[in-house]
Amino acid sequence: MAANTPDQSEADKPLDTTKLTWAALLGRWITFARSAVLLPDDEAGRRMRNSVPDLITLQAVWFALHHLDELAEDELALGLDRAEILINKHGQALTQRWQGMQMPPQLGECIDEARQQLLTAQAL
Repeated sequence: MAANTPDQSEADKPLDTTKLTWAALLGRWITFARSAVLLPDDEAGRRMRNSVPDLITLQAVWFALHHLDELAEDELALGLDRAEILINKHGQALTQRWQGMQMPPQLGECIDEARQQLLTAQAL
């Protein structure tokens, strides 16, 4: 029987779903960011293009909140505080940016989902 090569032993390991989930989210947001350059050069297009960093941050915080159990006990409160600060900052930035225009529903949903995940994490 031949010895396992590094590739074979890696193939036998279970998949790390956290890394796969992160990779899928990253791929999704990279695609979104690239498509933002194709938005029309009108007021709504500029607002959406300028919203991309806020959306990506909110999605990253939402994802991180799902992994609070990986933090050391003494880092948990700080992690929750940072998440709350980021959600408030980027949620307010989006709300202010879209003031005077109808915010696309997906943007509001992103803010709401991040806030809901924070509330869920704080309740644990």
